[in-house]
Amino acid sequence: MPPTEFEFASAGRIVFGAGRAVELASFAGRLGSRALVCTGAEPDRHVGLLEGLKVPFTTFPVHGEPTVELASAAVGVARGEGVDLVVAVGGGSVIDLGKAVAMLLGNGGDPLDYLEVIGDGRLIDKPSVPCVALPTTAGTGAEVTPNAVLASPDHGLKASLRSPVMHPTVALVDPLLTVSCPPAVTASSGMDALTQCFEPLVSIRATPMTDALASEGLRRAAAGLRRSYADGNDLEARTDMALCSLLGGLALANAKLGAVHGLAGVIGGTVDVPHGVVCAALLVATIEANVRALRARQPDSQALARYQQAARLLTGRADATIEQAIAWIGETVRLLGIPKLARYGLGPEHADEIVARALHASSTKGNPIELRADELHAVLAAAT
Repeated sequence: MPPTEFEFASAGRIVFGAGRAVELASFAGRLGSRALVCTGAEPDRHVGLLEGLKVPFTTFPVHGEPTVELASAAVGVARGEGVDLVVAVGGGSVIDLGKAVAMLLGNGGDPLDYLEVIGDGRLIDKPSVPCVALPTTAGTGAEVTPNAVLASPDHGLKASLRSPVMHPTVALVDPLLTVSCPPAVTASSGMDALTQCFEPLVSIRATPMTDALASEGLRRAAAGLRRSYADGNDLEARTDMALCSLLGGLALANAKLGAVHGLAGVIGGTVDVPHGVVCAALLVATIEANVRALRARQPDSQALARYQQAARLLTGRADATIEQAIAWIGETVRLLGIPKLARYGLGPEHADEIVARALHASSTKGNPIELRADELHAVLAAAT
């Protein structure tokens, strides 16, 4: 059973619903006097949303996943403009950059002063400036998590800025903002959302509260993932996936993740590949490795019952087995057209370094059983 003593933290306020993005102007007017608006590579997509802002703002587009250098540049712009509010409208990369900027405006310094692993890891203890996060993809749940992942090409990996003060002030989640998301992004971000509900459910740090969130998130993924990919205008499916992403973010922020994300963080710093594609490629093989290890080394583990629970949620069958869940996920990955990681240049020559780093990754520590290096090698080989 999960512990009955736990803590739970999230964004200061969560606002969810189709059409509610129009409330951004009201929130911005109350929270700041000048904003930095972080967007994706095409800020013109959000002209209608931003034209009603009640404060002057400067737009900062984010091309691809955020890097240490990009975060430094964005903070430089924000400081030069006298910004006291950050608005992030985009996918997880945009929201992560927004959270990083908001934290650095409040705490001073440079990203490397605070980054884990590759930086000084300095304590982040001063409040961030207000941050409003509006996701335009249903994937990372970054609008309710207290960290920002930044890539460092110089170090060949991704690292996190992490602190409870980094939760956005407002998470404004409007499924209508995801309708224009193209199929390939819908697929990869959706598999990320599914994984971020699955791993907290079986995590050794799960709690009754995260169980409820992760379970509902998996149910929503089962209902909406394939449908939103097949028809991007299906608002009911888009709403299911926006909820899945939000619930996964809430769950992972409080119960942690597992070996999929332990490997994915290192892979993402090794080759240029969308994070959700990595999760999709790894998920089946990781579940198989975990279940095999649990049955062999911890046959009485509660985690096995949790895998069966996930099977029931994903398949909609009361008698579903773990193997049927694995089959459902595998079929979904195929239907979504997500390729193996070799397509992105990942090869056997990368395996030793990836596994060595993944064994010590913070995400891996939430895994339901400690996997050995040879087991992680097998997962990686299956995903490649």
